[in-house]
Amino acid sequence: MISRVLPVPRNWSELTPTWMSVALGRTVTHARVTDLVDGTNSRAVVELEYAGPAGPARVFVKREGRLLNRVALTALGAREAEADLVRQRPVLPLEHPAFHAAATDRRRLAAVVVMEDVTLRGGRPNSALAPLTVEQVAAGLGELARLHAMFWDAPLPAFVRPWRLGPAWAPVARAGFVRALQKLRRAGHPLDIGAGEIERGFRGWARIAATGPQTLLHGDPHPGNTYTVGHTVGFYDWQLVRSGSWVHDVGYFLASSLTVADRREHERALLAGYLDALGRRPADAWPLYRRTPVFGLGAWLQTWAAGTFQPRDVCLATIERFAAAHRDARREPG
Repeated sequence: MISRVLPVPRNWSELTPTWMSVALGRTVTHARVTDLVDGTNSRAVVELEYAGPAGPARVFVKREGRLLNRVALTALGAREAEADLVRQRPVLPLEHPAFHAAATDRRRLAAVVVMEDVTLRGGRPNSALAPLTVEQVAAGLGELARLHAMFWDAPLPAFVRPWRLGPAWAPVARAGFVRALQKLRRAGHPLDIGAGEIERGFRGWARIAATGPQTLLHGDPHPGNTYTVGHTVGFYDWQLVRSGSWVHDVGYFLASSLTVADRREHERALLAGYLDALGRRPADAWPLYRRTPVFGLGAWLQTWAAGTFQPRDVCLATIERFAAAHRDARREPG
């Protein structure tokens, strides 16, 4: 049950049994917040007990993070996107956590989402620090193909935005890239790619992703937003849900999830497997795919520059994979 009258809590202490009862549509007698983590958002596991019909023993709850993070997500149009997705309740034909409830408070730039804790059915969160196997990436691409096929050039909910970066964004982004490259050099991880090249490629990819057949995108399918359950890879953290070209999700997921060696050896076959599952064969699939890494590189350089969204080692590992994919694409003839 998804409640439409759920208030947005101001702090974790407000996730009381009464609040959880409204969110889950059943009587909760005990709610204990555990495993609290602050990142781009603030998130926790909530352990539950019930009177009467039982519900899940645990749920996963996401709330707004620090003010700076909220402002950044607002600029991206991502602060309330996941909550809006939950409240719209579209059928998502891929492995993802079941959604229970969501609410927004636009005045406070705040939102909350209550969802399934997938570990209760054997889900294992993935991490950029442990690259996915080729088989796992193939499974994840199959899931994304089902999503993209269902929404291919179909009407989408009004809250779903296309990829757009206005002209005022360019100087801000370039400054972030300059700062990120400086930080990388100081950390002993210099990149042989200039801020101008990254900014132009990043902005150019956003334009390309908004052209051609449009579909519903996860928008941010790096391995840290995925989990493995059985032989399937699922996707959570839908706050960058977008409309756009299929290839955005495919290139982003593939380059961020595999070791550089595995990507180089298997990316053509993985792309072909995705297209088979999609049931379409765009003539420009490979050239489009090869243009995707600069967006992922730019996104993670901005994350690295901000310094509060993701752990240091996760940023460095992901930047390394996207930078290698961008170099490979840049050196490819034609």
